Amino acid sequence: MDQTKDLNYLLQHISPQRNPGKYVFISLPSLKDIPENEIIALIREQEGLTLVLNKVDADRDGYTYEAVMVWISLDVTSSLEAVGLTAAFSAALAQASISCNVIAGYYHDHIFVPDAQADQAMEVLLELKTPNNPAK
Repeated sequence: MDQTKDLNYLLQHISPQRNPGKYVFISLPSLKDIPENEIIALIREQEGLTLVLNKVDADRDGYTYEAVMVWISLDVTSSLEAVGLTAAFSAALAQASISCNVIAGYYHDHIFVPDAQADQAMEVLLELKTPNNPAK
């Protein structure tokens, strides 16, 4: 089986990595003058553009946001067609009362969790690697 789709393999190698800094989600009607290198992620929605920015950049430019997040990347290459990985880590985080906002990149999954719960989220994600985990 393709390891990038095998849930057991993915959970065994999940390896969460915390990216430096703090991040925020903002909504804008257009990109305005935001430099491309400052955009972490962009999603086009009916209501406008949702952008993920470094908090420092958002504060400097006066953007408003609701929550300060930490960005955790799962350092395991997963297929966009992998089944169950998002469900496994989001369920584990939900069980610990940690909200998560997930963005799947081409190679990796990226999770944004509340800043105050980042350390706990890292612990929860690392627990997914344990052999007795019920998610497996």
